[in-house]
Amino acid sequence: MPQQLTPVVYVLFAWWFSTGVILYLVGLPRSTHKWTMAATTLMLAIALAVIARSAQDTGHAAAYVGFTGALAVWAWQEMAFLLGYVTGPRRQPCPAQAQGWRRAGLAFQTVWHHELALLLLGATIAALTWHQPNRGALATFAILWGMRQSAKLNFFLGVRNLNEHFLPTHLVYLHSYFRRRRMNVLFPLSVVAATAATIAAWQGAFTGDLPAAQEAAALLGATLLSLGVLEHWFMVIPLPSHALWNWGLRSRE
Repeated sequence: MPQQLTPVVYVLFAWWFSTGVILYLVGLPRSTHKWTMAATTLMLAIALAVIARSAQDTGHAAAYVGFTGALAVWAWQEMAFLLGYVTGPRRQPCPAQAQGWRRAGLAFQTVWHHELALLLLGATIAALTWHQPNRGALATFAILWGMRQSAKLNFFLGVRNLNEHFLPTHLVYLHSYFRRRRMNVLFPLSVVAATAATIAAWQGAFTGDLPAAQEAAALLGATLLSLGVLEHWFMVIPLPSHALWNWGLRSRE
């Protein structure tokens, strides 16, 4: 396998497999969730330690270690949110008469603990990699955070596919804060900006004069950005994208 293809395959597999595992664990009976959260929190501690260690390493493997560590940190916040432990103070559906800024404020109340957790995790990774030669973990987390914020805003404003299959029953009230529309004014801007960043990332990865470790890190980031763009298109294209993770949704049966 060509050296440049390895990071691409690694990101594709990690994205697909980790999403499926999260969906599977979240779909298990509620009695298992506290144990899942405890195990995931242990994973978070290990991931942060790994990120701190890999930040000092400029070797080829360190690029993958930093990326994987950041992905594990991201998985913790995904689990904390989907299991219902870190969401927001409001856990009721949106009132039918709420519109405009009031609706936006109520929607924010449902997730602001989650948003705060994201900022704290990002700040922790920034601190662990500060003035270190390998900051791939921070770049990975920043890409995930940016793409997720864009996705949340588009769900709020309205898209065709709301991915209701992914939310567990104890979070169904969040559906009332989404809108189903063919398109919203933000979506084209989101896709254009993300695509421009992705093209720049791929161009940077193939400059031809990067050391092997930096090239791997650049390819990891470029592939992750590409998946973020793909996930945005999943919002509006009439295709059952959730079929990619049917195996992870089986636990809800």
